[in-house]
Amino acid sequence: MIHQYKNNGYNIVLDVNSGSVHIVDDVVYDLLQIAEKNGGEGMESEQLIEQAEKLKLDYSSEEIQEAVEEIQALKEAGMLYAPDVYADYIGEFKQRDTVVKALCLHIAHDCNLACQYCFAEEGEYHGRRAMMSLETGKKAFDFLVAHSGNRMNLEVDFFGGEPLMNWQVVKELVAYGRSLEEPYHKKFRFTLTTNGVLLNDEIIEFLNREMSNVVLSLDGRKEVNDRMRPHRGGQGSYEEIVPKFQKLAESRGQMNYYVRGTFTRNNLDFAKDVMHLADLGFEQISVEPVVAEETEEYALRPEDLAGLLAEYDKLAVALLERRKTGKPVNFFHFMIDLEGGPCVAKRLSGCGSGTEYLAVTPWGDLYPCHQFVGKEEFLMGNVEEGIVRSDISGEFKVCNVYAKEKCKSCFAKFYCSGGCAANSYNFHGDINDTYDLGCELQKKRVECAIMMKAAMADL
Repeated sequence: MIHQYKNNGYNIVLDVNSGSVHIVDDVVYDLLQIAEKNGGEGMESEQLIEQAEKLKLDYSSEEIQEAVEEIQALKEAGMLYAPDVYADYIGEFKQRDTVVKALCLHIAHDCNLACQYCFAEEGEYHGRRAMMSLETGKKAFDFLVAHSGNRMNLEVDFFGGEPLMNWQVVKELVAYGRSLEEPYHKKFRFTLTTNGVLLNDEIIEFLNREMSNVVLSLDGRKEVNDRMRPHRGGQGSYEEIVPKFQKLAESRGQMNYYVRGTFTRNNLDFAKDVMHLADLGFEQISVEPVVAEETEEYALRPEDLAGLLAEYDKLAVALLERRKTGKPVNFFHFMIDLEGGPCVAKRLSGCGSGTEYLAVTPWGDLYPCHQFVGKEEFLMGNVEEGIVRSDISGEFKVCNVYAKEKCKSCFAKFYCSGGCAANSYNFHGDINDTYDLGCELQKKRVECAIMMKAAMADL
């Protein structure tokens, strides 16, 4: 299975199963298109030459012969039309043993902003406002340690609402986690997501000492951010949080954080927001598409797709230009590892929600991830009794790219790992489906990321 496309002057061929990427000349590219239309890998060299001659391509016989030999050599080397080794592994994959290795602690079901697109309903998550107590948080840590098996490295993300509204408990839980490391042979990696309103020097110092990563919520240009991320009184948040975020980013040496924004139908020109964040001095950036029902005025719609795909192409070129001038930034969705990449389980199933990764509410209930919180059909148990709905974790355990019909023939499946289960459920009522608009955007991001790798090799 191959995928070929043209982008920014490059002829790119991706061998899906091996992960090999080839930057080819026009002859090879056109011949592979002919092969794909006539059986792909099953087309013999002689047949390919015959078809090329019949179509009267504007290449000499020598050029065609040389290109065919190159294609054949790549096939023999397992770098083109490679067999699908993962398909044979899927049975074993479904039977794999899993342990819990990460928790998303909903430390605060409350927020001091009123973001219009917030899936958490300003922190309420389809329920009541609440703060996680220190006692409940400790029980969550105990649950994680008890269900992590022999895994040493564990992750805890302090999430909300707005986690800084429950800051004292965050600090005490970090200390509690550290106290568990030596006796249980564990190592905690902490992260925190914040809107920055309550950020101050004392908090920044603590974050820099204890948090492996910090996520800073900011949508981009002032008018874009303040339209979607206002205070409850309607006033904007941009002016008060940008200087704080800039200070934090600099204090961390522009590493181990990222500014995370959301683009909506109100800013389909989102490349300008990414570049605005870069101009503010941020070097780690993620601006992601909003996921919302089409009835919402800010929701992305199918008719927006062509423009969005073009915007990603524009953004990729703009980021390459920044790199050429010595001012590179990392855009999260264009970061791709073509040499190592994630392990097989990650390639097949993604984030591990419902099995390796769980969300914990302020009162200790367990859900497959933060986006399922409040959906009672996905309530798996609590931190005191543990998982009592093993059928839910079992369903997520077998959720993979081979369980999704739309993924089987998709070139991006080993990069997106089937996409977000929550988005699939929200749009189709089934975690084994896919969010179609999101899929199209993801495929374009993969194409841009590969093109950028090729372009950077030429710099």
